[in-house]
Amino acid sequence: MGLLRGVARTAVVAGTATAVSGRVQRRQAMKFADRDAQTAARQQEAYQAQMASSQPPAAAPGGISTEALERLKELGALKEQGILTEQEFQAQKAKVLGN
Repeated sequence: MGLLRGVARTAVVAGTATAVSGRVQRRQAMKFADRDAQTAARQQEAYQAQMASSQPPAAAPGGISTEALERLKELGALKEQGILTEQEFQAQKAKVLGN
């Protein structure tokens, strides 16, 4: 009988420990999920505020946008490397400048 009582006591203790551990894990998971949701909401609000306050791309002197300038630089680099011919470069440049 002593052995059976010892085994039963061990089973009860192990079962109780498992239940408590599971409850603690669920509570911590909920706490971390709430914190992550709050962080994501703050990041989304900051992103939306930044997007609302952002201005359209600034035009460079002469009315050319910064994107157009970057594209022209890329085309110039391709021409220097010999990837584009002079005619191809001029055609692409005209597209970028809208001519």
